[in-house]
Amino acid sequence: MAAFTFRRYLTPLIHVLAWGLLALTLLVFQPMSGHITLPPQFWVKQGVLLVLWMAAFYLTAYVSVPRLLLRGHTGWFILALLGTAAAIQLLSRGLENMLHLPELLREAFRAAGGVVPSQAHHHRAGPPLPPHPRGGRGGRFDLVTMLITLLVLGIATAFTVVQHWQREAQLRVQLDQQRTEAELSLLKAQINPHFFFNTLNNIYSLTLIDGERARTALHRLSRMMRYVLYDTAAGHAQLSQEVAFIQDYITLMQLRLTDRVQVVFEHPEPVREVLIAPMILLPFVENAFKHGVAATQASRIIIRLRQPAADRLEIEVRNTLVPRASTDLAGSNGIGLVNTRRRLDLLYPGRYALHVTERTPDNEFDVQLALQVGA
Repeated sequence: MAAFTFRRYLTPLIHVLAWGLLALTLLVFQPMSGHITLPPQFWVKQGVLLVLWMAAFYLTAYVSVPRLLLRGHTGWFILALLGTAAAIQLLSRGLENMLHLPELLREAFRAAGGVVPSQAHHHRAGPPLPPHPRGGRGGRFDLVTMLITLLVLGIATAFTVVQHWQREAQLRVQLDQQRTEAELSLLKAQINPHFFFNTLNNIYSLTLIDGERARTALHRLSRMMRYVLYDTAAGHAQLSQEVAFIQDYITLMQLRLTDRVQVVFEHPEPVREVLIAPMILLPFVENAFKHGVAATQASRIIIRLRQPAADRLEIEVRNTLVPRASTDLAGSNGIGLVNTRRRLDLLYPGRYALHVTERTPDNEFDVQLALQVGA
């Protein structure tokens, strides 16, 4: 909260410090040799110039740049800058004439025994006077005032353009985050019903065979769905929870399998706890049961989960390729694997390696995933 408050007042503080520094330069420090007493009209002009530069800065920063430059009207913007600079130059010269500043400065030089600017403007004593009338009655061009004016206008333009770019960058980041969160929510919403319908289809088949086992399966499914709907609401889960979930899923699926189907699930005992995206591994297992089980021929499903390091997971899922027509209540649309790859792209960009072999020499479908997670 304190950091947010500081950032809120940082820009106004920078403005105050910058204008304060310019005011000290113009109004406090003596711009000429110390033995010259400048007339009060000189300081009046300096103060008016400071106000004009401030007005030009904020007019450019909050009007000309947003309404002209950032909308593509570059030509009109350049004309606005030139017009602002010319207006300040004319007002400065007019103010000098109205205050009779050239005559007063000549008198100040004579009183100090210095060189009168109108007589020798090329070899004045002391440092340059910003902005200094260089003789005559205001007809001479004031280069110092023009340079400072252009500098102020340039800083105002750069200041506003950089702020605009920063706001655009922050907006793009926020939009990307919102889009990622929305997409992840959609993907998870698609995966959960897909798993739910597949399991219901298995239990439906089991009710025709053994009602008691079907009730046991419904209880297990209820426990699993409680985990899916509530325990993973934070967007992450412990690895041990995911392993237990996969084990429950395999046990539930085996209720309707015959001895002709070999299922092997290997995992570390005990696992080293690490946070993982919920149900990120399930689609590989689900896909193996969907396409690797046949009623008329022997098949096998091998699931190996390894943890070479606390922050690294490796899973391999292999299943026999068997031809069978899908009887899925949700339909065989392959949404699990497609969404899992997309979730990996969103949640673990650059931190995973996924290799899929559609047919190995042993007539198996093989998926291997290496995942770098936070320890």
